Amino acid sequence: MSDAERDGSSPEPEIGDASVPEGLVSAVLHLVDTGPVLLGAYTVAELTAVDAIVDFLEARPSDEVLAEAVRSLAARQLLVAGSDGEQVQVRGDLGITVAFQRRARMVLDARTTGTGPGEPWRILLLPQPEQICLMVRIDALGVHQIGLYKLEEALRMLTDWLPRGHLADPDQPMDTDAVLAASERSALVTVTHYSAQGSAEVASDSTDLILARNDGRLHVLSRDPRDRETLVPDRADGKDGVRDRLVGLLG
Repeated sequence: MSDAERDGSSPEPEIGDASVPEGLVSAVLHLVDTGPVLLGAYTVAELTAVDAIVDFLEARPSDEVLAEAVRSLAARQLLVAGSDGEQVQVRGDLGITVAFQRRARMVLDARTTGTGPGEPWRILLLPQPEQICLMVRIDALGVHQIGLYKLEEALRMLTDWLPRGHLADPDQPMDTDAVLAASERSALVTVTHYSAQGSAEVASDSTDLILARNDGRLHVLSRDPRDRETLVPDRADGKDGVRDRLVGLLG
Protein backbone atom coordinates (compact mmCIF):
# COMPACT_ATOMS: atom_id res chain seq x y z
CA MET A 1 0.00 0.00 0.00
CA SER A 2 1.17 3.50 -0.85
CA ASP A 3 2.28 6.11 1.67
CA ALA A 4 1.90 9.78 0.83
CA GLU A 5 5.12 11.15 2.28
CA ARG A 6 7.53 14.03 1.77
CA ASP A 7 11.26 14.08 2.28
CA GLY A 8 12.30 14.71 5.86
CA SER A 9 8.81 14.54 7.32
CA SER A 10 7.54 12.30 10.06
CA PRO A 11 4.18 10.60 9.57
CA GLU A 12 1.03 11.53 11.44
CA PRO A 13 -1.39 8.83 12.55
CA GLU A 14 -2.52 6.78 9.58
CA ILE A 15 -5.66 7.46 7.54
CA GLY A 16 -6.79 4.06 6.28
CA ASP A 17 -3.35 2.52 5.93
CA ALA A 18 -1.77 5.50 4.14
CA SER A 19 0.28 7.69 6.46
CA VAL A 20 0.16 11.44 6.05
CA PRO A 21 3.16 13.70 6.66
CA GLU A 22 3.03 15.94 9.69
CA GLY A 23 1.66 19.37 8.80
CA LEU A 24 0.62 18.40 5.27
CA VAL A 25 -3.11 18.82 5.75
CA SER A 26 -2.88 22.17 7.54
CA ALA A 27 -0.40 23.51 4.98
CA VAL A 28 -2.60 22.53 2.05
CA LEU A 29 -5.72 23.90 3.75
CA HIS A 30 -3.93 27.24 4.09
CA LEU A 31 -3.10 27.17 0.38
CA VAL A 32 -6.71 26.44 -0.59
CA ASP A 33 -7.78 29.48 1.44
CA THR A 34 -5.79 31.60 -1.01
CA GLY A 35 -7.14 29.88 -4.14
CA PRO A 36 -7.51 26.52 -5.89
CA VAL A 37 -4.60 24.10 -5.54
CA LEU A 38 -4.17 22.29 -8.87
CA LEU A 39 -2.65 18.83 -8.46
CA GLY A 40 -2.00 17.88 -12.07
CA ALA A 41 -3.39 15.47 -14.65
CA TYR A 42 -3.10 11.68 -14.49
CA THR A 43 -4.28 8.64 -16.41
CA VAL A 44 -6.43 5.88 -14.98
CA ALA A 45 -3.39 3.60 -14.92
CA GLU A 46 -1.30 6.11 -12.94
CA LEU A 47 -4.06 6.56 -10.38
CA THR A 48 -4.59 2.81 -10.13
CA ALA A 49 -0.87 2.28 -9.57
CA VAL A 50 -1.02 4.35 -6.36
CA ASP A 51 -4.54 3.21 -5.36
CA ALA A 52 -6.03 6.71 -5.76
CA ILE A 53 -9.70 7.15 -6.70
CA VAL A 54 -9.62 3.50 -7.85
CA ASP A 55 -12.88 2.45 -6.21
CA PHE A 56 -14.74 5.13 -8.18
CA LEU A 57 -13.40 4.05 -11.58
CA GLU A 58 -15.05 1.45 -13.76
CA ALA A 59 -12.29 -0.61 -15.31
CA ARG A 60 -8.91 -1.78 -14.07
CA PRO A 61 -6.11 -1.36 -16.64
CA SER A 62 -4.18 -4.42 -17.75
CA ASP A 63 -1.03 -5.49 -15.91
CA GLU A 64 1.08 -4.30 -18.84
CA VAL A 65 -0.47 -0.83 -18.78
CA LEU A 66 -0.07 -0.65 -14.99
CA ALA A 67 3.60 -1.62 -15.24
CA GLU A 68 4.19 1.18 -17.76
CA ALA A 69 2.39 3.64 -15.45
CA VAL A 70 4.62 2.63 -12.53
CA ARG A 71 7.70 3.19 -14.68
CA SER A 72 6.41 6.59 -15.74
CA LEU A 73 5.71 7.66 -12.17
CA ALA A 74 9.08 6.39 -10.99
CA ALA A 75 10.86 8.27 -13.80
CA ARG A 76 9.16 11.48 -12.63
CA GLN A 77 10.14 10.76 -9.00
CA LEU A 78 6.48 10.61 -7.99
CA LEU A 79 6.83 7.00 -6.87
CA VAL A 80 9.90 5.93 -4.90
CA ALA A 81 10.84 2.97 -2.71
CA GLY A 82 10.14 3.39 0.99
CA SER A 83 12.84 3.18 3.63
CA ASP A 84 11.61 -0.23 4.84
CA GLY A 85 11.94 -1.74 1.36
CA GLU A 86 8.34 -3.00 1.43
CA GLN A 87 6.16 0.08 1.00
CA VAL A 88 6.45 2.83 -1.56
CA GLN A 89 6.17 6.59 -1.17
CA VAL A 90 3.86 8.64 -3.37
CA ARG A 91 5.40 12.07 -3.64
CA GLY A 92 4.53 15.57 -4.80
CA ASP A 93 1.05 16.55 -5.93
CA LEU A 94 0.06 12.93 -6.50
CA GLY A 95 0.88 12.21 -2.85
CA ILE A 96 -1.42 15.07 -1.81
CA THR A 97 -4.16 13.57 -3.97
CA VAL A 98 -3.81 10.19 -2.27
CA ALA A 99 -3.80 11.75 1.21
CA PHE A 100 -6.94 13.82 0.67
CA GLN A 101 -8.81 10.98 -1.01
CA ARG A 102 -8.12 8.85 2.08
CA ARG A 103 -9.73 11.53 4.29
CA ALA A 104 -13.02 11.69 2.37
CA ARG A 105 -16.04 9.69 3.42
CA MET A 106 -18.39 10.48 0.56
CA VAL A 107 -18.15 11.08 -3.17
CA LEU A 108 -20.40 13.02 -5.53
CA ASP A 109 -20.17 11.42 -8.97
CA ALA A 110 -21.69 13.47 -11.81
CA ARG A 111 -21.85 12.19 -15.39
CA THR A 112 -23.38 14.12 -18.24
CA THR A 113 -24.31 13.63 -21.89
CA GLY A 114 -24.19 16.25 -24.63
CA THR A 115 -20.79 17.69 -23.69
CA GLY A 116 -18.70 19.63 -26.20
CA PRO A 117 -14.99 19.59 -27.10
CA GLY A 118 -12.74 20.39 -24.15
CA GLU A 119 -15.46 19.67 -21.59
CA PRO A 120 -15.20 16.90 -19.02
CA TRP A 121 -17.90 14.25 -19.26
CA ARG A 122 -17.58 13.24 -15.61
CA ILE A 123 -16.76 15.10 -12.40
CA LEU A 124 -16.05 13.68 -8.94
CA LEU A 125 -16.21 15.74 -5.76
CA LEU A 126 -14.75 14.32 -2.54
CA PRO A 127 -15.65 16.72 0.29
CA GLN A 128 -13.34 17.20 3.26
CA PRO A 129 -14.32 18.12 6.84
CA GLU A 130 -12.90 21.65 6.41
CA GLN A 131 -15.40 22.71 3.69
CA ILE A 132 -12.98 22.10 0.85
CA CYS A 133 -13.07 19.26 -1.63
CA LEU A 134 -10.98 17.24 -4.01
CA MET A 135 -12.33 17.69 -7.55
CA VAL A 136 -11.55 15.26 -10.37
CA ARG A 137 -12.55 16.24 -13.92
CA ILE A 138 -12.41 13.40 -16.46
CA ASP A 139 -12.34 14.10 -20.19
CA ALA A 140 -13.11 11.91 -23.20
CA LEU A 141 -9.49 10.74 -23.38
CA GLY A 142 -9.58 9.50 -19.79
CA VAL A 143 -7.29 12.25 -18.48
CA HIS A 144 -8.07 13.08 -14.84
CA GLN A 145 -7.51 16.75 -13.93
CA ILE A 146 -7.31 16.96 -10.13
CA GLY A 147 -7.45 19.94 -7.81
CA LEU A 148 -8.45 21.09 -4.33
CA TYR A 149 -11.09 23.82 -4.11
CA LYS A 150 -13.24 25.48 -1.51
CA LEU A 151 -16.47 23.48 -1.42
CA GLU A 152 -18.55 26.53 -2.35
CA GLU A 153 -16.44 27.17 -5.44
CA ALA A 154 -16.49 23.52 -6.47
CA LEU A 155 -20.29 23.42 -6.20
CA ARG A 156 -20.55 26.59 -8.31
CA MET A 157 -18.31 25.06 -11.00
CA LEU A 158 -20.30 21.83 -10.92
CA THR A 159 -23.66 23.62 -11.15
CA ASP A 160 -22.45 25.70 -14.12
CA TRP A 161 -21.36 22.48 -15.89
CA LEU A 162 -24.57 20.55 -15.27
CA PRO A 163 -27.60 20.99 -17.57
CA ARG A 164 -29.28 24.36 -17.01
CA GLY A 165 -32.61 25.94 -17.92
CA HIS A 166 -35.85 27.25 -16.49
CA LEU A 167 -37.06 24.75 -13.92
CA ALA A 168 -40.00 22.68 -15.11
CA ASP A 169 -43.08 22.53 -12.90
CA PRO A 170 -42.76 19.28 -10.91
CA ASP A 171 -46.54 19.18 -10.41
CA GLN A 172 -47.24 18.88 -14.14
CA PRO A 173 -47.80 15.35 -15.44
CA MET A 174 -44.85 14.06 -17.43
CA ASP A 175 -43.45 10.96 -19.09
CA THR A 176 -39.98 10.71 -17.53
CA ASP A 177 -38.74 8.21 -20.13
CA ALA A 178 -39.79 10.51 -22.97
CA VAL A 179 -38.17 13.53 -21.32
CA LEU A 180 -34.87 11.70 -20.91
CA ALA A 181 -34.95 10.31 -24.45
CA ALA A 182 -35.57 13.77 -25.96
CA SER A 183 -33.19 15.71 -23.69
CA GLU A 184 -30.54 17.94 -25.25
CA ARG A 185 -28.30 17.42 -22.25
CA SER A 186 -28.76 15.21 -19.22
CA ALA A 187 -26.80 14.28 -16.12
CA LEU A 188 -26.82 11.64 -13.41
CA VAL A 189 -25.55 12.81 -10.03
CA THR A 190 -24.91 10.12 -7.42
CA VAL A 191 -23.78 10.81 -3.86
CA THR A 192 -22.37 7.77 -2.09
CA HIS A 193 -21.26 7.55 1.53
CA TYR A 194 -18.53 5.04 2.29
CA SER A 195 -16.21 3.78 4.98
CA ALA A 196 -12.61 2.63 4.69
CA GLN A 197 -11.45 -0.93 5.32
CA GLY A 198 -7.71 -0.91 4.81
CA SER A 199 -7.08 0.53 1.37
CA ALA A 200 -10.61 -0.22 0.10
CA GLU A 201 -13.63 2.07 0.19
CA VAL A 202 -16.81 0.22 1.16
CA ALA A 203 -19.96 1.95 -0.10
CA SER A 204 -23.04 2.25 2.08
CA ASP A 205 -26.10 4.33 1.10
CA SER A 206 -26.33 6.37 -2.10
CA THR A 207 -28.74 8.93 -3.55
CA ASP A 208 -29.34 9.83 -7.19
CA LEU A 209 -30.46 13.06 -8.83
CA ILE A 210 -31.19 13.24 -12.57
CA LEU A 211 -31.18 16.48 -14.57
CA ALA A 212 -32.53 16.71 -18.13
CA ARG A 213 -32.85 19.83 -20.31
CA ASN A 214 -35.62 19.61 -22.87
CA ASP A 215 -36.79 22.60 -24.98
CA GLY A 216 -35.12 25.02 -22.57
CA ARG A 217 -36.82 23.48 -19.54
CA LEU A 218 -34.79 21.75 -16.85
CA HIS A 219 -36.44 18.67 -15.42
CA VAL A 220 -35.16 17.48 -12.04
CA LEU A 221 -35.87 13.86 -11.20
CA SER A 222 -35.08 11.51 -8.35
CA ARG A 223 -35.78 7.90 -7.52
CA ASP A 224 -39.13 7.04 -6.00
CA PRO A 225 -38.37 5.86 -2.43
CA ARG A 226 -41.12 3.23 -2.80
CA ASP A 227 -39.72 1.90 -6.09
CA ARG A 228 -36.05 2.66 -6.81
CA GLU A 229 -36.50 1.76 -10.49
CA THR A 230 -39.04 4.55 -11.00
CA LEU A 231 -38.12 8.22 -11.53
CA VAL A 232 -40.35 10.96 -10.17
CA PRO A 233 -40.21 14.79 -10.41
CA ASP A 234 -38.07 16.35 -7.70
CA ARG A 235 -38.43 19.86 -6.33
CA ALA A 236 -35.54 22.27 -6.87
CA ASP A 237 -37.20 25.62 -6.30
CA GLY A 238 -35.76 29.06 -6.99
CA LYS A 239 -32.79 30.45 -8.89
CA ASP A 240 -30.29 28.34 -6.95
CA GLY A 241 -32.53 25.28 -6.76
CA VAL A 242 -30.11 22.78 -8.33
CA ARG A 243 -27.18 24.00 -6.26
CA ASP A 244 -29.30 23.82 -3.11
CA ARG A 245 -30.33 20.25 -3.97
CA LEU A 246 -26.63 19.32 -4.38
CA VAL A 247 -25.84 20.85 -0.99
CA GLY A 248 -28.71 18.82 0.48
CA LEU A 249 -27.33 15.62 -1.02
CA LEU A 250 -23.94 16.28 0.54
CA GLY A 251 -25.72 17.16 3.83
